[in-house]
Amino acid sequence: MLTRRQFSKNFLAGGTAWLACGDLGPANALPTSSDKILDQKFDLLIKGGTVIDPSQHLHESLDVAVKDRKILAVAPDIPEQQSAQVFSAKDAIVTPGFIDLHVHCFDAIGAGVNADHYCLGRGVPTVVDAGSAGYPMIAGFIKYVVKTSLTRIFALVDIGALGTVVGIREHPMENLEWVNPELTARAAEENKPTVVGIKVRLQKSIEGPNDIECLKRALQAAESCGLPLMAHIDDPYSPLPDIVRLLRKGDVFTHFLGNHEHSILDTNQKILPEVREARERGVFFDIAEGSSHMSFDVAQKCLAQGFLPDTISTDLYNGNVFGPTYDLPTLASKFLALGMNLDKVVELVTIKPAQVFDYGMQLGTLKPGTEADISIFEVREGKFAYMDADKKKLAGHQQLMSKAVVRSGQLFVNQE
Repeated sequence: MLTRRQFSKNFLAGGTAWLACGDLGPANALPTSSDKILDQKFDLLIKGGTVIDPSQHLHESLDVAVKDRKILAVAPDIPEQQSAQVFSAKDAIVTPGFIDLHVHCFDAIGAGVNADHYCLGRGVPTVVDAGSAGYPMIAGFIKYVVKTSLTRIFALVDIGALGTVVGIREHPMENLEWVNPELTARAAEENKPTVVGIKVRLQKSIEGPNDIECLKRALQAAESCGLPLMAHIDDPYSPLPDIVRLLRKGDVFTHFLGNHEHSILDTNQKILPEVREARERGVFFDIAEGSSHMSFDVAQKCLAQGFLPDTISTDLYNGNVFGPTYDLPTLASKFLALGMNLDKVVELVTIKPAQVFDYGMQLGTLKPGTEADISIFEVREGKFAYMDADKKKLAGHQQLMSKAVVRSGQLFVNQE
């Protein structure tokens, strides 16, 4: 019988076989200037693609050389004979590895999905599990999911002890005895560096009228362990201004494009002043579409007012992998359909999410010397119909489809 790791290496994308090529190997110090590549051998060459790297303001035809799990050079016409392995990215875009800031990948527990299947297998080498586990189960999540997955997984500890194990429809946080800031902070501290933040879910169906109290306890935990807080805010009991006033610099407002009573728009469909004030003091605004958290109408009104997301993430779970979200490349394609340009979309799934949490490594860039995470996509042209949480359709003309992905120097090729 195949182990989970063996299965992941060969069948990462839904219905699509992937081949893992090469070993991760040791991570050694690398030269960072492209003029040194001619006198040394390297492990992998991504040849002939259009490199889009917003962290370096790159959008041009370039090759990418990888050695010892790191980016060696990004330059034109790198000689193929120097590389042990060459992958042609002709007619494709080559970007820093996509980062999904909000997924639920406690596989087979609650609503969790398999990260290798739906993330790495779709061209996304790094994800953040957004509070699937509370303090009793975070160590188990790390042992049985994080450490057995090819996808690089970081985690947030949910302030609710049950995390998402029992879903959101049974008021799992209405009993405040299950919302313990001291035990949450201790679990986060003990499980660093995998744990990069605290999570709280503010929704009437989760904690009823206790949302402000739960938020305060989550902030207490975050302060205690020195980490940011991600706040799921969707159809909360309390008015939104009362909630966003409490968010600090570096905290994350996730699901900010939801269409509900306490949305970010006032009665005149303008951005609430408290929301703009939150952004000005350094709060991040994240998409996390899920299956009910993003409205095209709200998105279009925010974009028209110059209020763009800081990050594009999926809130991937077993209820949206077959629609409307599917995966991060599909969600990114929705923002192309909404009128955002390709470079901006790539920025919001690479360097921007890389700046939200402290991952202990430099991600979201192809700068020489950084971790060799690379996403390679075909930008398909045609007619594509996208749908939001309100079942509203949006016509698009482009869609990102993964051709291959590199995670820490290891190449996985789509064999469709």
